[in-house]
Formats: sequence, structure tokens, C-alpha cells
Amino acid sequence: MSINHIVTPLDSAILDSKEHYVFYHKMVDFAFKELIVAVQQQKICNNIEVQLFKQYCDMLLYSIEAMRVKYMYDDEDNMKVDLTDSGFPNYLEFRYLFNDLELRDEYLDKLTPISTLKTEFIDTLMRKKEPVKKSKLFQASSIVYYTSVNKQFIFNRFVQGKIISAPENLGANLLVSWSFYDVSHNRPFICYMYFNYDGNRINDYRNEIYEVLKTVADRDMSLDVMAYTIDRKLPKISPKHIKRIDLGPLHNVFAKDEHKLTHTILESISKKEIPLESYAFSLRVNEVISKSEFKEGGFFSKQVLQRWDDVFKQKYVLAPHRIIQLLYNKTPELMNNLAKPPIEIADIKIDLK
Repeated sequence: MSINHIVTPLDSAILDSKEHYVFYHKMVDFAFKELIVAVQQQKICNNIEVQLFKQYCDMLLYSIEAMRVKYMYDDEDNMKVDLTDSGFPNYLEFRYLFNDLELRDEYLDKLTPISTLKTEFIDTLMRKKEPVKKSKLFQASSIVYYTSVNKQFIFNRFVQGKIISAPENLGANLLVSWSFYDVSHNRPFICYMYFNYDGNRINDYRNEIYEVLKTVADRDMSLDVMAYTIDRKLPKISPKHIKRIDLGPLHNVFAKDEHKLTHTILESISKKEIPLESYAFSLRVNEVISKSEFKEGGFFSKQVLQRWDDVFKQKYVLAPHRIIQLLYNKTPELMNNLAKPPIEIADIKIDLK
């Protein structure tokens, strides 16, 4: 089966063949690596933010690779790419990975031993001169999946980063990052918060910070509301700058959202104006900065809070040169509203023949 035989009708978002899984994984892996380079080159993030950005993206790619291994030869279940404004795996796919790995030992006990499978493979290929049955390949891939995938590196609904020293001249002493997979959008977000701490040892207050972030900053919401809530619930810190990056949608042949960019790409693919592996990446960066402070509360229980400036919103589109030309021709109103002209990234060539 060649790449040109991959069919993904608009009402379906199920990867149901080996070719689909290989194709999708190569596309997502390539797109994210291009995204990381572009974020650094275009100075969308500073150096420390880029390092953290890459770590979260690596976790996401690790999880999608685990899904590829899990489903490659499975005739019963199929991986699902989300139908909403995403282009990424449905959030439940990440939960399934966690559930599987919780029962790792139980599943491994039920699988055919590796030595037995090796003997059967050699006998089938060398003596019988026959291809290995798909059911046997699924057993082999299941062994690889359960023995090699580490639950620690699976992208969870909320991923907490460590508190570190902030770079100089950024208006705060400390930096904490976190990432979450928003269930309503089915795509990842990466957040940074620069803040000062009213105490001697930040580790004494670390757990409180982590708990508040996990509770109130784990979903897409108005950034100034998120900032105010964090500020209110953590009286010992002074947040100064919060930055949130919305990764996606990833516009490609597997995306099924109603985004105009996605439909433009799908329509052009169907007309064979552009290759099947054509893609574009949308990126949204929202930032809010404290412009002053004020005190709130009674005489004996006053709390210093931040007075936040308006949320600064920027939209970016990253795509190969040919796709940028296509989008300028068919969606000029969207291209003209970006923070900067579309950012050119490399084409991907996928040959599965």
C-alpha cells in the first residue's frame, strides 16, 4: 500500500492501518521539531523558555510514538485523532496509555514469551517461507510496548515543571513552568510564570504553588482570570509575568476541525494541488504582565495583589513555502491578522511504498 492510498474522509478520524500510524507519527514528529527551531529562531520564547518548551514537546512526541507501537498491528482497536480544533490524538488516548502501564505486569504475563515468538518467527520466515501473521506481529509489538514505554514520560493532562531561577532583567527572581492537555480542545498548552517569593526558601512553599497551579491553571481560560486566581491563592508569592502558548491546531490531512486553514489545506489536497503530507501549524501566545500592586482585605489581613495589564495576544502560523502561498491566496484575511508574516518551515517528504 502506498502513501497515495491513504484515505481519510472528513467524517472519520481513525487511524486504521500500519501506513496511517507511520505517516501520522512522521508528520507530527517532523512538525514539532520544526516548531521548536522556529520558536527559538523567531524569538517567540527566550532561551530558558525554549529549553522547557522542547522538554514538553519531547514528552508529547514520546507519548505519540508509544501510541504508534501500541496500535501498529492491532485489529481490534484504533487510535483516534481528535475531531475538534486539534489535529492531535484524542485526550483519552493518553489516558489509555496510563491505564495500560498501570497493568504492565498483568499484561506481560498473558503474552507469549519472547523466546517462543522468536522461534516461531524464524520458523515461519526461514523454513516455511511465509510472512508472519499479523496477530503474531501484534504480540511482538505489545511486548515492545509494555517493556519499553516508561509511564514517567507519558504526557499527562497536567505536567508540572520545576521552580528555577529566572534569567536576569525579566522583573522577577523565579520561574515555574507547567503544561496541560486541554480536554475541551484536545491540544497541549505550555505556561510560564515569573514571580517573586516573600520568604527565605522557595522549597518550603513549593508544594503549595504546585497544588494551586494544578487546581486553577490546568485548562484554557482567560489569562488575566488565571493570573488573578493564582495571585489570590498564593499570598507568599508575587506573580509578575505569565505567558501561555497554545500549540495547534496542527492542520493536516488527519485533522477534522472546522478551522478555515484546515479546510483550505484539505480542499487543496483533494484537488491534488498540494501533496498529501502538506501541513501548517497554528500557534497562539498570550501574555499578561503586572503593572502595579494594591492591597486588599481588612486591617489585620491585608494581601498585596497585582494589578494586571491587558492581555497581550499574538497569533502565528508556521508552514512550508508552498502552503504559505496557498494560504495567502485563499485566506488573506487570516494571514494579515497574524503577529508577523507566516513563518516558513521545511516541507516533509513521506514515502511509504
